[in-house]
Amino acid sequence: MTSPLTHFDAAGQAHMVDVAAKDVTHRVARATGSIRMQPATFALIAGGQAKKGDVIGIARIAAIQGAKRTADLVPLCHPLPITRVAVDFDLDEAGSTVHCTAQVETLGRTGVEMEALCAVQVGLLTVYDMCKAADRGMVISDVQLLEKQGGKSGHWVADRG
Repeated sequence: MTSPLTHFDAAGQAHMVDVAAKDVTHRVARATGSIRMQPATFALIAGGQAKKGDVIGIARIAAIQGAKRTADLVPLCHPLPITRVAVDFDLDEAGSTVHCTAQVETLGRTGVEMEALCAVQVGLLTVYDMCKAADRGMVISDVQLLEKQGGKSGHWVADRG
């Protein structure tokens, strides 16, 4: 009986999945996550008054870098030729929350789900880093894959029920 966990070989040892026989297809993944903070911290971000500068602009660049460096951070990820990374931040004043959504694309033999998830995490961690002097109690949450397209498994969309 084989394991559904593809990063283990028949002997149960961790290995990098061989993708050589897979077709090159257009692969897309979208992920999201949030960081909740005190209203005063949110106001600093929304008003562009954070001491370290443009929080959202820097977090966007960090998220893009996070997608590009995923294989350096997650041991069994393949380094991929990413063709596009788009990162959006939504400011939710009522909830004192910043939401991040990242979409990553490639033409390749394996998907970009990890790259999208990594982009979101690094973007949100950058918001935390830039604002921690004002609010160390910020909470990063709800990081999840929203959608993936391409490859043999086709199109998948999260049940957000």
